[in-house]
Amino acid sequence: MYSLTEGALDKIMNGVDVDKPVLQILGHKKLASSSSGERYRLLVSDGKRVNSFTMLATQLNSMITENVLTEFSICQINRYAISMVNNAGKQKRVMVILNIDLKVPGDEVGHKIGNPTNAEADCDSKLAQPPPQQQQQQNTFMLQKNVPQPSTDNISTTPIVALSPYQNRWVIKARVVSKSNIRTWSNSRGEGKLFSMDLVDESGEIRCTAFKDQCDKFYDMLEVGKVYYISRASLKTANKQFNNLKNDYEMTLIGDSEIIPCHDSGNDIPSLQFNFVPINDIEKKEKNDLMDILGIVKSYGDLQMLTSRTTGRELKKRDINIVDETEEFDGNNNPVLAIKGARIGEFNGGKNLSTISATVLQIDPDIPAAHRLRGWFNTIGRNEEAKSLSKALGGGGGSGPWITFGEAREMELGFKGIDIYTVKATVNMIRIENALYKACPTETCKKKLIDQANDMYRCEKCDKEFPNYKYRLLASLSLADWTDNQWATAFSEEAEKILGISSQELGELQENDNDAYLEKFGDATFKSFLFKLRVKLEVFNDENRLKATCVSVSPIDYKIYNNHLITQIKELAGIVKA
Repeated sequence: MYSLTEGALDKIMNGVDVDKPVLQILGHKKLASSSSGERYRLLVSDGKRVNSFTMLATQLNSMITENVLTEFSICQINRYAISMVNNAGKQKRVMVILNIDLKVPGDEVGHKIGNPTNAEADCDSKLAQPPPQQQQQQNTFMLQKNVPQPSTDNISTTPIVALSPYQNRWVIKARVVSKSNIRTWSNSRGEGKLFSMDLVDESGEIRCTAFKDQCDKFYDMLEVGKVYYISRASLKTANKQFNNLKNDYEMTLIGDSEIIPCHDSGNDIPSLQFNFVPINDIEKKEKNDLMDILGIVKSYGDLQMLTSRTTGRELKKRDINIVDETEEFDGNNNPVLAIKGARIGEFNGGKNLSTISATVLQIDPDIPAAHRLRGWFNTIGRNEEAKSLSKALGGGGGSGPWITFGEAREMELGFKGIDIYTVKATVNMIRIENALYKACPTETCKKKLIDQANDMYRCEKCDKEFPNYKYRLLASLSLADWTDNQWATAFSEEAEKILGISSQELGELQENDNDAYLEKFGDATFKSFLFKLRVKLEVFNDENRLKATCVSVSPIDYKIYNNHLITQIKELAGIVKA
C-alpha cells in the first residue's frame, strides 16, 4: 500500500510549512517555450487534494525529459518555495519544487491513489493574501527605510524562477556569482555609469544592473560569492543581445531598491549554474551563439596587448586550447576551465570561442562535471592524441556522408544550417586573382598586412609594423563531379596540397618568375582529390549563396574508392551481405 502525506497541499497553500511531504505526480505540462528554456508545470496529489499550481525548478527538467517523474510516480519533496503570482486578477500561491526524490516509479504504482479533489477551487478565498504573520514579515523588510536593518531569520522569499514584471512585492535570497567592473559611457544624452551582476538561487538565475546613483550605492557593498536579500528592483524583458542567462527577465536597481546581506551560510544556494555543451558540438553552432563549455586547458599562448579600432580601448588577449572527453589529446596536468557564456566565432572556415564582458571563467571549479572530466583526463585522455577543434573546419575535423554534388543538392545540405560531406571531385578552375596574400609573420596570426609604402608592413590585429611577411594562400576553386559542380574556398594548408607547393615558395615564384607562378595553377587543374566540404547558406548582397569551405583535401586512395563504389553498386542491386 502506498502512503501519501494527506492534507499537505492544503497546508502548503495556506502558508504552513510541511517537512518533506510525499506526493503523487498525476501529470505534467510543458509551458510555452521561452528564452529561459523549458519550464514544466506539474499536477500533484496528496491523496486528498490535487493541485496544478506547482512548478519544477529548471535544474530538475532532466527528471521529466529522462522519464523519471512519470504519471502515477510517488515522490518526496525535500525542498520547495512558495511564490505569489497574479492569475487572472487573483493572487495565487505557486509551489516551486527545488529538490525532489523518486520513491516509487509510476509504472510500478499504475493508478491514482485515493479520490482527490481540486485544491485551488476550495482555497481561492484563502489564497488571496499571505498569512498575516508572513505578510507582516515581508512588509517589515520591504518598507522599512533609514532604520536599523531588521532580523532576516524569517524573511519570506520568492524564488527567482517565479519573478515577473507583474509583481511588486517580492524578496529574493540570491548569491552574487559574478560582478562586472564599473563601465562609463558618454553620448549626446549625457554621461553615466553602470555595473551588472549575475544572481542565482536554487530555482534559477537573473541578471541585475545598477545605473548612476545605484551604481555608487551598491557596488562596494556587493561581493562575489556572498548571499543577499534583494527587494524593490524593477523587472523588464531581458535583452538577449547582451544577456545569455536562462531567464525571460532582467532586474534593474532603482531608488527604492533594498539589499541586505544574508548572514547564514547559504549552503542551499548554488555557486553558479552551467549548461555545458560538448566541445565537438561547436561546429554545429552558429556564429555569435553563446554557450557554456567545460574543458581541460591543453596549452596557452602569451598575453597580448591590443587596441580596439572602434573605441581605442586597450584590450588583453590570450589564446587557450581546451579539450574535453569528446576530443582526444596528449597533454600535461593542466587545470579544468569552466566558461559560462562564451561566444562562438568563425575564422578561416574554423570555429573558435571568445569571452565577452558578461563571460564568467572558473578554474578547477568544485562541481561534479569538473571532477568527472579530471578523472577522464588522468585515466584516459592524458595518453591519447589530440584533434584541434579550432582547426576542425579548416584542417581535417568534422564528419559527413560520402556523396556526390548532385546528392548534396537533393538533400539541401547547408540550407538549414551547417553540414559537412565528402566528395570525390575534379578541380575545374582556380581563380588566380587574390589567391596569394602577404600575411603577418607572427606565428599565431594570419591577418593580411597593409603595405606602408616604406618597406614596412602593418598588422592591424597585432598593432605592429614588420619589415617582413609570410605568404598565405586563399584559393577559390571550381570543383566538379559527374553530377554537378560547386565553388569552394581552400585555405593555405589545403590549397598547398592541391597546388603541390608551399605558399612561401609560390610567393617567391610570383616575385621572380611569373610564368612559372601561373603554370603552377594550370598544373593543378583537372586533377581529382577527395574533398571534405563544409557548406552553409549565407546572405551576400541581399542574395542567398551556398558557401563551401574545404575542411580537408587528400589524394584519392583508389582501393578505398573502389570499395566505396562496390558498396554503392551492391546497395543499388539490392545485394545484402550474408
